[in-house]
Amino acid sequence: MNTTSLLPSVLLVGCGKMGGAMLEGWIRHGLAPSVVMDRHDHTLPAPHQHARTLADIPADFTPDIIILAVKPQKADEVLGELGQRFPTTPLLSVMAGRTVENLAQRFSEANSAAKPTIIRAMPNTPCAIGAGISGLYAAPTVTDQQKQYCDQLLQAVGETVWVKQEDLIDSVTAVSGSGPAYVFLLAELMEKAGVEQGLPAETARKLARRTIFGAGALMDQSPLDAAELRTRVTSPGGTTAAALAVLMAPDAWPATVSEAIQAAARRAKELSS
Repeated sequence: MNTTSLLPSVLLVGCGKMGGAMLEGWIRHGLAPSVVMDRHDHTLPAPHQHARTLADIPADFTPDIIILAVKPQKADEVLGELGQRFPTTPLLSVMAGRTVENLAQRFSEANSAAKPTIIRAMPNTPCAIGAGISGLYAAPTVTDQQKQYCDQLLQAVGETVWVKQEDLIDSVTAVSGSGPAYVFLLAELMEKAGVEQGLPAETARKLARRTIFGAGALMDQSPLDAAELRTRVTSPGGTTAAALAVLMAPDAWPATVSEAIQAAARRAKELSS
């Protein structure tokens, strides 16, 4: 590892929305000389380099860690090649569904001598502004140093939590990986309802977004749990209580949010098959 940099060197495979969001944060925090491998062109600040294929990567480049940020369905196209070129480099996967066992098998298919150590992570899109949260799982062969690399990288774009069972990554995916979309939907619906109540569209938009932003910031800084914060803003017989009576009906949010997260977790498991 380059000790003059704050973060280890990486080979980032895939630079879409999630990969790009993480890369922006890493560069801001002093990423050691790294390579981004992606079929789309990217303009990177020196000393970082772009490569379209593995053959384009400089022969003398060996990353501290490989970050696999392609779509799960596309991973098999590169895993075998990575196993040939970097047989012992630790692999951090930010893909939903693909298990450690599955990744290790694909990584070693073209090179039986490949001995990958694999970490799985599920970040979310607020990583783009340094406000992400990532859940991680490390296979038993992963060293403390390799776990530290992962912590350094993902804490540069937010916070991290580690889980001890691999199948809990599917739960992380369902709660926080997909979670921003649930919040965006809430903002969308609040804005629509505001317009239905007669508010100008821009006013409804600002009210909805700033309410969600402010409530999230308050909750983040408060030692109280969410239920207590909700209770404190709900006066008996008041306007908030009237709204919550609808949202908290047995067939409303208590059921549908749980069902939605179960559906996301179920889909994450399906992607591993």
